[in-house]
Amino acid sequence: MEGPPPQYTGHERRDDITKAQLPSLEALRRFVVVAEELSFTKAARRLHVVQSGVSSVIAALERELGATLFDRDRHAVALTEAGRALLPEARATLAAAQAAADAVAETTAGLRGTLRVGTMISTGAVDVSEVLSRFHQTHPGVVVRLRQAPAGSTDLAHAVADGSLDLALLSLPGEPPAGVEVRQLVEEPMVLICAPGHRLAGSPEVSVSVLAEDAFVDFPVGWGTRAVTDRAFAAAGVERQVVFEVASYGTAASLVGKGLGIAFVPASAAAQMPEVAQVPVDSPAMTWRVQVATAASHRPSAAARAFLEELRYLLPR
Repeated sequence: MEGPPPQYTGHERRDDITKAQLPSLEALRRFVVVAEELSFTKAARRLHVVQSGVSSVIAALERELGATLFDRDRHAVALTEAGRALLPEARATLAAAQAAADAVAETTAGLRGTLRVGTMISTGAVDVSEVLSRFHQTHPGVVVRLRQAPAGSTDLAHAVADGSLDLALLSLPGEPPAGVEVRQLVEEPMVLICAPGHRLAGSPEVSVSVLAEDAFVDFPVGWGTRAVTDRAFAAAGVERQVVFEVASYGTAASLVGKGLGIAFVPASAAAQMPEVAQVPVDSPAMTWRVQVATAASHRPSAAARAFLEELRYLLPR
């Protein structure tokens, strides 16, 4: 004989409603891809589905959440305020789901999945290609997507914070942005590079205080080297004139070698520039650090932890 029907409390009913409104992982995945592409057509191509399939899932997700996620017109797609709020949470949810799947896969068939790694154009003594080679040999089932960021370390840090990168090799002279943890890997001094005929060529040492009249070749705001140099000059109370801004050490060396300015670069980069003279700097603030950044909001995935281990193993002793 059946007993009386179960009695539900208000809390249980609210839980049922909440569960019904939770978006699926696939809906979140499609939302993230559209947010990254800002195009339903490009998102469909990347997801290998028809565009109507993407549009219908996003429309259903908006109904579930009771908010419009994208502003759409015939010419552009843009995230709404609600969409911008959802994006980092969606990425974190997908990362957590992937980490759970990775943990199970690791116990049965080794690591699987995709690892998104960001890096500066130059990482000094950290040999990224060697780290990647060892990592691939040990974990062939992991696909590594390597992203170089011409915009520099600030861009990489924000990509880690918003979940579009799992980790990044960068250089932040100050505090990292919210949501990011950094660990130092190596550090090295910055050196002044100048044309062989420059007045400072051959000097045993130089101070930033004597460089106010010189023209500078420097790197974009957001690069770690640019931040180190700007901070050193600000601390010394010296203004300087940047006449060329480039996103390549090679281009900087070429311009400096032709006498178009002077520049500060990491010592490891200067060692690869035979066309310029190098002068040590007497300021301890002129130090370039290579760090690895991970998200502070969640534990790195199994693949990310394995990559970090390979990275530490190959660091200069």
